Amino acid sequence: MIIAITGASGFLGPYVAARMQRVGHRVRTIGRRRAPIQDAQHFTWDALAGEPPSEALDGVDAIINLVGEPVAQRWNAGVKRRIEESRVLGTRNLVSGIRQASRQAVLVSASAVGFYGDRGDEVLTEASPPGGDFLAKVCIEWEREAMRGRQFGSRVVMVRTGIVLGADGGALKEMVRPFKAGVGGPVGTGQQWVSWIHVDDLADLFAFVLFRETTSGAVNGTAPNPVRNVDFAHALGHALHRPSVVPVPVFGLKLLFGEGASALLASQRVIPEVAARAGFAFRYTDCAAALRDVFQA
Repeated sequence: MIIAITGASGFLGPYVAARMQRVGHRVRTIGRRRAPIQDAQHFTWDALAGEPPSEALDGVDAIINLVGEPVAQRWNAGVKRRIEESRVLGTRNLVSGIRQASRQAVLVSASAVGFYGDRGDEVLTEASPPGGDFLAKVCIEWEREAMRGRQFGSRVVMVRTGIVLGADGGALKEMVRPFKAGVGGPVGTGQQWVSWIHVDDLADLFAFVLFRETTSGAVNGTAPNPVRNVDFAHALGHALHRPSVVPVPVFGLKLLFGEGASALLASQRVIPEVAARAGFAFRYTDCAAALRDVFQA
C-alpha cells in the first residue's frame, strides 16, 4: 500500500511511518517541512493555503492526518487561532483534496481527548458527549471536517489521543522540565485524571485502525488505565530518578501557559472501549512501566 502522512515532521510522524514501513508499505510525507524519514517521498504543502498538490495523493491507499499546531505552549489569541486553523482548516483542505483524487483513500485523522473537556471522575468512552471549552470545540470541528470524507466513500477514523509518552517530543517533553530541575510534582490538586498512551502503542493503534476495515468513527487513543495526576507525577519522578513532591501551583501554570493552563488542569478519565472490543493489544497498560521504558530506552 501507499500511505501518505501529513504533519509527519512532528513528534508522532516518524513513529507512525516506521511502523508502516516495517510491514512493507510505502510512505509519502506531505507538509511544509521534510520529515526525518528514510525512503519517504515528500510533497510540499501548506495546509492553510489550499488542497494538497494532486500528485501527492495520486495512487494513495490511505492517509494519516497528523497536522496540528502544538497545544503545549503559552496561549494567546494568535496561538489559539493557529491551534484551531491548523486542525480545522488544514483537515478541510486535505479532505477536499482527497475528494478530487483518483482513488478514495482511507482517512485516519488524529483528534484528542480534549474533545471531552474537563469531566472530573466521569468515565469517558467514545460514546460520551463532548465538552464545551475551547479545545473541545476545536476537536468537534476537527472531527467534523474529517468526517466529510464519508460523503464520497472514504472510510474515516478519528483517533482521540491522550498524553503521548515518548522522550523526544509531545506534551511529555514540556512536563519533564521541572522534574529535571528537581522541582517536579503533581499539578494543582493532583486529583485530576490523566489519560496517557505509550508512543509505540499509539503508532500500533494507527496501523490497527487503518487496516481493520470494520473500524470507523471515533477511537480513543489512550491506554486502558488512566491515572490520577499525583500518581502520574510520582511515576514520572521515579522514571527520571528525580523527586516528585513539589506541587505545581495553579497560578504558576497560568503564568507559564496563560489560558493554555486549562489543558493541563483538565480531568479526563478516558477508556479505549472501541479498541478493546476490536481486540487491540496494548503493550503498555501500566503508566509507571511505560515511563520507565521511555526514559531507559
